[in-house]
Amino acid sequence: MPISLILTVLLILFVLTMLAKTVRVIPQGRAGIVERLGKFRAVLKPGLHIVIPVIDRVLPLIDLREQVVSFPSQSVITEDNLVVGIDTVVYFQVTDP
Repeated sequence: MPISLILTVLLILFVLTMLAKTVRVIPQGRAGIVERLGKFRAVLKPGLHIVIPVIDRVLPLIDLREQVVSFPSQSVITEDNLVVGIDTVVYFQVTDP
């Protein structure tokens, strides 16, 4: 094969890869943070977005739904020397990514 054909195929593959990385789809209930050259640029809301593949970087998506964190139960001694078991559950939601 001639070298020009190999270079053309590699160039086409490179261009297709860059086009595929340009379009980002953010699912519902999530948000994306865009950094341009390491500095905060924007928050991507759910939907279709276009980013510059080499300059912009989309960080891992942030879940905006309510989340539950449960902690193991603990025994506590009260003022009148009774042992009580306490179960703790924390609900949290990210409102501003």
